[in-house]
Order: sequence, then C-alpha cells, then structure tokens
Amino acid sequence: MEHVIEMALLPGGCISYNAIFSFVRDLEAVEKRLSKSLSADPAQAVGLYETFLAGCYEKAGEIDDSSGSFGDFVGRLHCRWIKARQAAGAEPEETATRLLAYMEADPYGFCHNLAKDGARALNSAGLRALVKQIRERFDAAGTTTPRSGESLPRDPVYARRRWGDELRTLYRAQKNVEAYLAVAQEMGLTPADCHALATMLVARRKAEDALIWVERGITLARQAPHSSMAGYELSKLKRLLLAKLGRGDEALDAAWAEYREHPDKYAYADLMQYVPKAGRAAWHQKAMEATTDSDLASLIELLLETKELERLADLVGRTGNNALENLSHYSTEPAAKKLARIRPDIAARLWCAQGMRIVNAKKSKYYDAALSNFERGQRCFERAGLINQWQRIVKKVRFDHHRKVGFMVGFEEIVGGSGPSRRPSFLQRAKTRWT
Repeated sequence: MEHVIEMALLPGGCISYNAIFSFVRDLEAVEKRLSKSLSADPAQAVGLYETFLAGCYEKAGEIDDSSGSFGDFVGRLHCRWIKARQAAGAEPEETATRLLAYMEADPYGFCHNLAKDGARALNSAGLRALVKQIRERFDAAGTTTPRSGESLPRDPVYARRRWGDELRTLYRAQKNVEAYLAVAQEMGLTPADCHALATMLVARRKAEDALIWVERGITLARQAPHSSMAGYELSKLKRLLLAKLGRGDEALDAAWAEYREHPDKYAYADLMQYVPKAGRAAWHQKAMEATTDSDLASLIELLLETKELERLADLVGRTGNNALENLSHYSTEPAAKKLARIRPDIAARLWCAQGMRIVNAKKSKYYDAALSNFERGQRCFERAGLINQWQRIVKKVRFDHHRKVGFMVGFEEIVGGSGPSRRPSFLQRAKTRWT
C-alpha cells in the first residue's frame, strides 16, 4: 500500500496546473482503496493515512497550485485520518493535540477548514477534547505578551481572533448556544453570530427566541458595512420564522418590502413563497409593475425567469446599444435565444451587442464567439426584414475595427454570406477528403 501511495504521488515530477485534476483523481482512487482496509485493521490504516499525509505535504512544493483541488483532497485526508484513529480506539485528547499541531504548522493552508470539517468527523468525545484545547489557547491569547529577545513579537490580537473563530465553529457543531454566545460577546457580536444563534435555536424548536436574535442581527447588519450577505440570510430566516409562528401576513409584508428594495429573480421567488395560491396571479402582476428601480441585468434575468417575454422585449427595445454592450453574455445570451423566435428584431440587437462587447474589449481569444454572435444577429435582422439596421452595424464595425485584421477577415465572410455556421464541419470536410 505504501508503494501504491508513493507511485500515485509521482515523486520528483512537477504537476502543472492543467494536470492537477487528473493527479488528484488518481490520489482519490488510492484513498478509496485505503479506506477498505480501515474496518479490517484500523491501527494499520492510521499509519497508512499518516504516511499518505506526509507524502502530500512533501509533494506540495512540486504542484503549480496546491491550494485548489489538491488542498481540498488533503483536507479530506485529515478527516479520514481522524475516523481511522477513532476506529482504532485512540485517545481523544491525543487526537485533538495532533489536530491542533497540524492547524498551527500549516505552511500550505491545507488545514484552514480543518476545525469545521473535523467537527463532522470527530465523535462527541473527540469534539469535546478539541474544544477544550482550543478554549485554552483562546484564553491564553488574551494574556499573551511578547517573549524576551523576539525580533517580531507575536500578535495576541490575531491569535485571540483566530481561536475565537475556531471556537465559534466548534460550538455551532455542538449546537451549544450558551457557549457560542459567551464567545461571541467576548469577541464582539456580529450579524453572522446572530444568524448562527437563531439557527441553533430553531433546531431546539425555540422559534420565538430565534426571531429575537434575527431581529437583533438585522439591526446590526444595517449598522455594519460589508454585511449585505449576512443581512440577506437574516431577512430570509425572519420570513421563515414568521410563517412558522403563524404570522404569514407579516412574512408576506417582509418579502414584499425586500422585493421592492431589490427586485430580482431571487427576491421574486422568496415573495411568491408566501403568496396565497388564490392570489398568485394578482401578486405576480403587482411584482412586475414594481420593477422600475432594478438594474438592467437583474431585470432581464427576472423577466426570463417569469417568462414575461413581451415585457422583456419592450425593456430591451427601450435600452440603448451602449447599455446592452455593457451587460455580461450570461444575461444577454439567454434573452436573445428566447426572443429569437417571437421578436427577431430585439434578439438581433442582443446578439450584436454581445459581439460588440468582445471586439470593443479587444478580447482576441473570444473573436470566434464574437463572429458567431454577429452571424446570429445578421440572421435575426434578415428574418425581421431590417437589413438597413444590419448594414449600419456593418458600417460601424468596419470603421471602428478595421485594424483588427484577424477579426475582420471572419466578419467580412459573414457579411458575404459565408459565416461560421455555413462552413462544413470538421467531419464533413474529413468525409469529403476521404472520398
């Protein structure tokens, strides 16, 4: 097994960025084989997992990017090691000590989520032991002073914040509301803390208490910068709690207020969750009429999600070309595909806006996509009988981008009627040549 591990790690060979995925896949196959020996001989499995971990740390310097899928794999390997030690009957205190040693000496960042992931792998005794040792570090960090003779003193503030965050993670895994609250108050209560406390109280079936914490968190989120995600999660949880407590009308009012402030497809889905079935049509109409303050990309996504294609066509028709060209193709391409059949004139503008966006940005890597977009735009203009509009775009592209020779050759082929879609495919060319 050790030989298999060593061969899979390819000692001495550099793993390029493009080869990492297949390299990690081979390591996962070895770990799967190793896990089968866990039930047969857990003590031996512990030693093999430690060998595997040692090999991964040794290999990390030969990998282009060890923080991605390889780092995730090593993190999972730590958790397998925890389970093997528990199956072998190892002392929980010793396992916790070893885990903390990994977390403190972490040159490649493989253990940055180890407290969270380890909490799921540890049994109750192991989790208690880890909490105890991290609590000792947290308390000690509050009184730490620089050692005599140190050129760069340790930062007790950073250490206290780090171990405080790890304690929060573990107390949440234990669903220990009281201990979590004590640490959060020592560190300074945040909107995320309020959400965590409310979630734990919901698990205890204390919805009224959870709602109090949600309200407190929303107040903190309004006061704190950069807490929009926490505020969104708290608002969502508030509506769920109100509905759970039989206060459906209040939940609907809250969802409507949220939608009016940020009308997009996510807020719409939340709103319709609390609308009575009999009133869905009326509320849908009301929601569509309240979209004037939304940004263009969000509004396009909302109208696509709700299949309001006529409203979508009207919106795009009222929007200038410059604004359309500033949108990502993630917004415009789905809209163009949906509108191509019923409103080819509008779809044509969207296709050409995507092409213009690429060419204006000089993204030569995506010129093939731009040519495809322009060709689709040309076909839609022809279908709509708007050849003059297509000719205006041709004139603009020729004037603005005539120096982009590599692009213009393909563009002139489109204008001449021999664009990418009209060329024979690779296999068609191969069959013709073979014949």
